[in-house]
Amino acid sequence: MLFVQEESVNRRIPLCICLALIVAAILPVTTSGQTSCEALANLTLTRATITSAASVAAGSYKPPAAPGLAAPTKELPAFCRVAGIAKPTSDSEIHFEVWLPASGWNGKFEQVGNGGFAGMIPLSAMAEPLLHGYAAAATDDGHVSGPDQTWAIGHPEKVADFGYRAVHETSVQAKAILRAFYGKDARRNYFVGCSEGGREGLTEAQRYPKDFEGIVAGAPAIHWDALQLRGAWDALALLETPASYIPPVKLPVLQNAAIAACDAMDGAKDGFIENPELCRFHPAVVECKGGDPSNCLTAAQVQAAEKIYGPMKNSRTGAVIGPGFSPGVEAFPANWPVWITGRSAPQLGIGKLFAVFFFRDLVFEDPKWDVQSLNLERDIEQADRKFGAILNSDDPNLRAFKAGGGKLIQYHGWGDAAIPPQGSVDYFRSVQKAMGNTKSFYRLFMVPTMSHCAGGPGATIFGNAGGLEPPQQDADHDVVLALDRWVEKGVAPDRIIATGFVDNSPAKGVAMTHPLCPYPQVARYKGTGDTKDAANFVCEAPRAKRKK
Repeated sequence: MLFVQEESVNRRIPLCICLALIVAAILPVTTSGQTSCEALANLTLTRATITSAASVAAGSYKPPAAPGLAAPTKELPAFCRVAGIAKPTSDSEIHFEVWLPASGWNGKFEQVGNGGFAGMIPLSAMAEPLLHGYAAAATDDGHVSGPDQTWAIGHPEKVADFGYRAVHETSVQAKAILRAFYGKDARRNYFVGCSEGGREGLTEAQRYPKDFEGIVAGAPAIHWDALQLRGAWDALALLETPASYIPPVKLPVLQNAAIAACDAMDGAKDGFIENPELCRFHPAVVECKGGDPSNCLTAAQVQAAEKIYGPMKNSRTGAVIGPGFSPGVEAFPANWPVWITGRSAPQLGIGKLFAVFFFRDLVFEDPKWDVQSLNLERDIEQADRKFGAILNSDDPNLRAFKAGGGKLIQYHGWGDAAIPPQGSVDYFRSVQKAMGNTKSFYRLFMVPTMSHCAGGPGATIFGNAGGLEPPQQDADHDVVLALDRWVEKGVAPDRIIATGFVDNSPAKGVAMTHPLCPYPQVARYKGTGDTKDAANFVCEAPRAKRKK
């Protein structure tokens, strides 16, 4: 995260005593010249109201942990906590919070993104920027929800809020609140998110290019409709016959075979696949010759694995609907066992659950829909017709964002089992096709072995990791710092250093560092030195093309 020296912020002292009394009654000021926190409750906003504004003493508040995001381990500094509700339409109810450092504000604003189907304000994610001097904001995306998505039935405006409007409205309201509190605008405005938050970041760049000067979009759910279809597709592959299911105990068979096939392609045999795009692994190589021993897969399991790795295609036209998952990190506990296979059948992983929520509640509004009802072509056509223009963030036209001086860093873990990482590559290529070379404002970093947003058996990117920080706080090791340097100083990131910890625990020390290169470059081992040291790799163009 960012460390920036405090910038003094002062309001002009009123010259008229009468005016001072009026201002004090409406918006009283503190001795430092700022508007008092509690007085923000009286602030008039357009299309929104403030529901609470209260000062929070240093160390007195600890945000709750959220799914996939640990609560911060450090005590929060004193801040002004503001909550509000935006209502851009009669059916909108967008809850948001804005946290304003009581002192030490670095002059910048960072809005953080959501995960999954949202439905709650990601308070733990707000702690990260606050700890480093930012004013921060976040939203629930316009709805409060439990495990299902019935909130969307009969509420098209709430779906639009979730799709694109809530993040923008929160940005508008947060900046107005910030301006009232500090007496001036933020010097820089950033958005940082992963997963659904990554989709939100790309949506902002596409729809509202003036909202943020800098955006970090991690593992973005770009093609929302196709992503949910992917969960149903994988579930059908694993449930096609009683023998099709691949239990977690057999996932190392796939992972080990993939690594054996593709590990050394970067010049270093280190147990990791640098670039799965070039990997020619086929699960048929682990098919059992007879019986069902633990060190191989049955023919039915091989067929299921091939479908999970492969793209979804329209059976009539052959057009690719969505990419498959990459090999090499199948057995990591947070990967296939969580998102795809689950721990047992027929429950399977989160991917199936999300697919059911989306098609049952949003697309068909039919409580009887399940994955066995899936018709690939019909269902994606219906989903795209109903929600494609609202939920997908695949517009390659970023010209307005670029023209405004915006900078975009996108990253994705090659080991992601929640959102196929090839989707990020495909979107990056589509922007290049539409706009030409993008390196002046948009760069993509693919992270070998990293799981969904963070973690994995290798090195992980930092900057939005829920309280975890890299060993070195600088722009070479932190993606948010890299973005800030790019925006502030015009220094584009030519590489970012990822870090891996012993047993994924920072307390146990650093296990490895690895360079992340701007796509399409990949890291290649120099030939000497420790393969777990980033200094022994260089970024270069890939040397081979993937066999189709």
